[in-house]
Amino acid sequence: MAIDVLPATGRWDDFASFMVPRKPGGGGCVCMSYRDARLGMAERIEYMQHECETEPGPGVLVYADGEVAGWCSVAPKSTYRRLMNSRTIPHIDEELDPWSIVCFVVRGGFRRRGLMHDLLDGAVEHARENGAVLVEGYPVETAGARVDVISGYVGTVELFEKHGFSRLQATDAHSGGSVRWIMRRALD
Repeated sequence: MAIDVLPATGRWDDFASFMVPRKPGGGGCVCMSYRDARLGMAERIEYMQHECETEPGPGVLVYADGEVAGWCSVAPKSTYRRLMNSRTIPHIDEELDPWSIVCFVVRGGFRRRGLMHDLLDGAVEHARENGAVLVEGYPVETAGARVDVISGYVGTVELFEKHGFSRLQATDAHSGGSVRWIMRRALD
């Protein structure tokens, strides 16, 4: 299986193919939960379409044999309204404007192929190429237990550790009842 991870910039149709609700009036995040969840669906779609047309873009897409298979949201932390206002995820070294990895989505039919590993590597490289000096995520601590798809959208501590991230601090945030950590990696 050939795997490519590419910035979402200029790839709105691929992003929208599985991140935008298909049914009129349908609900969904459209990856706006951390950006600005106050927006209605039409505004969410418009916002993300603009982000996909603007550098550095809102994240990266993974392709398996040329077919879009997943998504990872990665951008400067300062662009995520919910993170900047969070009372559960501490602010550390904000003057360095770390890039934040906040969400993974792997489409049905592509799961259990290790694509989150590819997405995480691609997100780190995308941040590096756009001048980031630090990249961080806020994954869930699983202690080896299986995590449901809904709770696992933030990734796992184990995933981040396998890709060179270190635990910085436990947070007051939880996903699926488990503690989330600030995981950080310096880029050089």
